Amino acid sequence: MSEQMSVKPSSESLSAAARAASKGKGLPPVHLWNPPFCGDLDMRIARDGTWFYQGTPIGRPELVRLFSTILRKDDDKYFLVTPVEMVGITVDDAPFVAVDFEAEGNGQDQVLTFTTNVGDKVAAGPKAPIRVERDPETGEPSPYVLVRTNLEALIDRKSFYRLVDLSEHHDVDGTSWFGLWSGGQFFPIIPSDELPD
Repeated sequence: MSEQMSVKPSSESLSAAARAASKGKGLPPVHLWNPPFCGDLDMRIARDGTWFYQGTPIGRPELVRLFSTILRKDDDKYFLVTPVEMVGITVDDAPFVAVDFEAEGNGQDQVLTFTTNVGDKVAAGPKAPIRVERDPETGEPSPYVLVRTNLEALIDRKSFYRLVDLSEHHDVDGTSWFGLWSGGQFFPIIPSDELPD
């Protein structure tokens, strides 16, 4: 009987595989890859977008960007995926942070294009929705925008304050909401009658 070979994943093996997979244009097709699960890696993405490996921040932005290209979310779990291995990692909130945005147009014609901490750009709209979760106790908003399949960016505070300045009231199913237009879609933030005076 032959024993199955155990693969011990490492950041080095993953970065080498990610480099090989990223040679083409665009992002690697991680959604098409179904390699064996090789266990969890001691890698964590903090709420502020900082990536940690074995408790130490990864200080090289190009390495963080490289790892971000092979990130995938299945159900509620996050993985780094290459054609030959898949490892679990920990994500405190969202894997990316939207650190800036540009607004073009006004009202229903407005388009909001976000830039993430790893250099992705995404125009919010039907395929890249904005959503806002509110803390049930404090009411504090946590705004997100979908960047890639199942992968969101937490919109940073300074950008969110700028978004609030662009927001307006709009009826959704008979209820007035304060929210944003982008890509022809309205994204509610808070019911109008809950806005502080």
